[in-house]
Amino acid sequence: MSPEIIGVIGLIVLFVFVFARMPIALSLSFVGFLGLAWLSGIKGTLYQIGMVPYTSTAHYAFCVVPLFILMGHYAFISGLTNDAYDFAHALLGRLPGGLAMSTIGASAGFAACTGSSLASAATMTKVALPEMRRYEYDPKLATGSIAAGGTLGILIPPSAGMIYYALITDTSIGKLFIAGIFSGILLSCLFILTIYIVVRIKPEKGPPGPKASWRNVLNAFKGIWSAVILSALVMGGIWGGVFSPTEAGGIGSFAAFLIVLMKRGFIKEELIKGLWETVRTTSMIFLILIGATIFGYFITASHLPEVTVGFIEHLALPPLVILIIILLILVFLGCVMDIPTITFVMVPIFFPIIRALGFDPVWFGILFTINSEMALITPPIGMNVFVVAGVVEDIPVYEIFKGIVPFVVAMAICTALIIAFPQIALFLPNTMLK
Repeated sequence: MSPEIIGVIGLIVLFVFVFARMPIALSLSFVGFLGLAWLSGIKGTLYQIGMVPYTSTAHYAFCVVPLFILMGHYAFISGLTNDAYDFAHALLGRLPGGLAMSTIGASAGFAACTGSSLASAATMTKVALPEMRRYEYDPKLATGSIAAGGTLGILIPPSAGMIYYALITDTSIGKLFIAGIFSGILLSCLFILTIYIVVRIKPEKGPPGPKASWRNVLNAFKGIWSAVILSALVMGGIWGGVFSPTEAGGIGSFAAFLIVLMKRGFIKEELIKGLWETVRTTSMIFLILIGATIFGYFITASHLPEVTVGFIEHLALPPLVILIIILLILVFLGCVMDIPTITFVMVPIFFPIIRALGFDPVWFGILFTINSEMALITPPIGMNVFVVAGVVEDIPVYEIFKGIVPFVVAMAICTALIIAFPQIALFLPNTMLK
């Protein structure tokens, strides 16, 4: 069989393993090893793979992974989520659908310090849902806004999804983070507009909450000073060229530690738990990265990327049409695969096509990230939906999926706007001082 056929068979076997719930790191490593052994021989494969765990992870730039994860855990421990929701509630709660809008605003604030979608969805369910139930919000709108708001954790920097993409494509993490600022603000505004349209059509779905005085709003704002300072310190430092993304992660995690001390004191158990969770998450990411490197060697040896690029070029389709086809494929795969799997399996195949078509890798990274967000709220996996359902328990999953439909439409509109106006994503990165 030709190397290309072996590559296709390897992809099919990988998907079978993933659907069978085999850990993604093990799936990538196993299929990559077998494919390489078939194409290059067992002796050369063992020699090559023996170096992968070191060569694929021993890079200074990869220190950004545990540092931003640690910053996120400490920001969560400091109670940032409750503070962000209190401020958004005081500012927007008086409007029809205001509590759902507050959930989006608080999720955006939480994402700006943590970059964790699942943590945001789980936390906002506990914080925001009881309040929306008290004012008799429609369960679909309430849970849909929470699940959709959680997706902002991947787009608004710092973002774990952007780090995955940067590791695979060797794209600047700093530029990706900065590109996510306007894109995240745009998506947040579209989510809020979606809620406004829903309650305009059916006001009973989101009754207005109590009016808060401007004094209460200012008092609530005092509670989010830490989030504002932390985000400005990290993102402002990266944009201004004061420090690299890795240095920003170290400064941000230390600043988050100080915020915990100031707001909650020295809570030994919680701080140690944050360190332990950072170790676990980082280990998982690096294991996936090692597996992805082995699988990437196999895919390269099979010449599948070159054949795919040649096939696309032979179609003679406009670059924009090819881009849309790739994004639609990613959306479809996102319905049945999780984000790390999509990133580490599909990006090595699609990225050479994107480069060959002359598209900006940072711009495509934002589009890819939004598609990854859709994966978090689309069936049958929809991890954010299942997280919300697991916390709520008395609202069926299918009801939550119904509630997220308008937000999926908003994501599609956001994607279209960024395609039509690339400067939404690229303006800030192009002004970076370093």
